[in-house]
Amino acid sequence: MRNMPGTNLLSNIKIADMTTVIFGPYCTQTLADMGADVVKVEPKGGDDFRNVGKPANNRSMGPCHLTINRGKRSVVWDLKSEHGKAAIRKLIEQSDVFIHNIRPDAVARLGLTFEEVRTVKPDIVYVHCLGFGSDGPYAGRPAYDDLIQGLSGATMLLPKVDGNERPRFIPTAFADKVSGMHAMYATLAALHHRDRTGEAVHVEVPMFECVTHFLLEEHFYEAEFDPPVGPFLYQRQVDPSRQPLKTSNGWIVIAPYVDARWIKLFEVMGAPEELQDERIADRKGRFFNQDYMMSRVQEYFDKQTTEYWIDALGKADIPAARVNDFPDLQSDPHLVATGFFQRREHPTEGHYWETQPPVTFRGTQQREIAPAPRIGEHTELVLSELGLGID
Repeated sequence: MRNMPGTNLLSNIKIADMTTVIFGPYCTQTLADMGADVVKVEPKGGDDFRNVGKPANNRSMGPCHLTINRGKRSVVWDLKSEHGKAAIRKLIEQSDVFIHNIRPDAVARLGLTFEEVRTVKPDIVYVHCLGFGSDGPYAGRPAYDDLIQGLSGATMLLPKVDGNERPRFIPTAFADKVSGMHAMYATLAALHHRDRTGEAVHVEVPMFECVTHFLLEEHFYEAEFDPPVGPFLYQRQVDPSRQPLKTSNGWIVIAPYVDARWIKLFEVMGAPEELQDERIADRKGRFFNQDYMMSRVQEYFDKQTTEYWIDALGKADIPAARVNDFPDLQSDPHLVATGFFQRREHPTEGHYWETQPPVTFRGTQQREIAPAPRIGEHTELVLSELGLGID
């Protein structure tokens, strides 16, 4: 059992974190992985995401909480009480960043708007994780991953691929996580500006705009011109024939992509004569005849194992990978070799598996990342650090 490695790159940064569920916590966990002291301020019952998934021992320590709140300290304060108000203001006064996902009307009632917080901490980096930018008609509305997937067009991607016109969610909280990554880099940029100028920075990270931007990077496609020269959607990505290939014992993904590798592919398949067919002889033909071409490729891949094709394609320098299911990942030889999965022991929850931070900072000081905290685990300690007593 190894320690969970992290860096001290942000060890001088303190973050007052009032975010919940995935969007904000995904951002602050990444910052905690890089060494920031993240103090998670929770209500009496804790962040609702603590109760997602079956826990091992304690109801408030579900697997999703363990995954997204490691490296943080937890305090429980009633922000409507005078003691709670004093505590959050004192924490902000000693912090570099204040981040929350509270709707504008509620944050105003708490007295924690940017203007109010800046009077407590004149150079604060104030990060507001919200559903919609404050300048538009949707401002102030509640937002969740499902809503943003629907509004952004994400739910229409799978119908474009398989012809089933019913809109469907992408089965991961991708809107939350994409927005969380935007919040993370925006926080770092704001800290850089603060350090150069001494100025406070008010950062808005709206989910709708983040996800729409993310999707339209390629899917604006030919409609980006004015007037449009073609449709939305990068056609290669929504082509129904763009699928993993079945082998005699599993599935494989291939990416020949350029002409030279397509030629090599048919040579590896032992079928160079297939390229005499004008429908697949060149890039243009392959583009307009994807279904036919992939049906021909599939016929050959059916005859050999995944292992055979991985070896043969690797020798020909044709990008290929087997298809893993989630249970396969912990035995994937690459992830095993890099120590990506770490078996850890939680003080109250026993042994569990965790994925290590994917980014490695070589040549920097390493430290162990603490496991996810219990509700209010650090309340007394943090109050002591702030010079306050327990209510």
